[in-house]
Amino acid sequence: MPNFVSGARRQSLCKLACAGLWAALFFHFSAQAQTAVTVPTVASGVPIKLIVPFTPGTGIDLIARTLGPKLSLKLNRPVVVENRVGASGNIGTEAVVRAAPDGNTWLVSVNTLVMNRSLYPSLSFDPVNDLMPVTLSSWGQLLLVTHPKSGFSTAGELVKTAKARPGHINYASPGVGTPHHLSMELFKNTAQVFLTHIPYRGTGPAVTDLLGGQVDAMFLPIHVALPHIRSGRLVALGIGSDKRHALLPDVPTLAEAKAGQVNVDMWYGVFAPKGTPADTVALFNREINLILKSEETQKAFQTQGMDPAGTSPQEFGRVVERDANRWAQLIKTQHIKAD
Repeated sequence: MPNFVSGARRQSLCKLACAGLWAALFFHFSAQAQTAVTVPTVASGVPIKLIVPFTPGTGIDLIARTLGPKLSLKLNRPVVVENRVGASGNIGTEAVVRAAPDGNTWLVSVNTLVMNRSLYPSLSFDPVNDLMPVTLSSWGQLLLVTHPKSGFSTAGELVKTAKARPGHINYASPGVGTPHHLSMELFKNTAQVFLTHIPYRGTGPAVTDLLGGQVDAMFLPIHVALPHIRSGRLVALGIGSDKRHALLPDVPTLAEAKAGQVNVDMWYGVFAPKGTPADTVALFNREINLILKSEETQKAFQTQGMDPAGTSPQEFGRVVERDANRWAQLIKTQHIKAD
């Protein structure tokens, strides 16, 4: 007996199949739409801005210029890095604080941000509470270095001389309130010594005078100090961290060098204007953390002495708040004031 389906039955089955197909298509495009709404919707061609509040060539600038092209590919949007320099980072920071919270403007900064909160109490904005943490991007270490003619080969020797001759040793920094400056103040406070501060307008001129022997010592990021250490123009006395660094495995921590428990690790991270939608922050957090895990990004960061380290917005917020309290206490104890 032939196997057949009646016309009515065939029509009913066709309707069911079509309904199923339309349902599948609906859920497919609905899911795509739900994903799409998390991407900031702006006029075509308007770029996402990564604001860097310091000069090109700094560690922060390197981070932004590493993340930018990769974010552009992931979000299918142009991404530009904009350096807004001045006032120890406050000009660039304020530009992001005042920006519309629409997902088009982001801040790439360093822990100078929380130091400024206490150094500039008259600011018209709060660098901590008026920004939303997105993710920690990396950690960086600072080295205590000196000129060879100083005669110091260890941090312990520097401390011993500083105690014997208070104020005789001087140190450079790129300016009041920079991590380099406050790291040395923490070192002084911990070791109970007095060194004379010589502030400069930027890292470049400070390093120039350090290399020329006009100043005795300085805290410098690894990527800045490394070529001068390898060439013998600077001597590394110790690293301001809880552990040694792979790029300089023979350089002891300051604790190992008998100069006190001094951890002056710098954090770098990304922030958004307050009020940026939570789903937009979550999107950028996810995409940036994926970029940070890539082998290419890790290699780019690590060769500059920075260790990639993504977090959730909440975890990064806790790092920021804890660090803000820490440096506020030091600034108060050492009676530090910005010019």
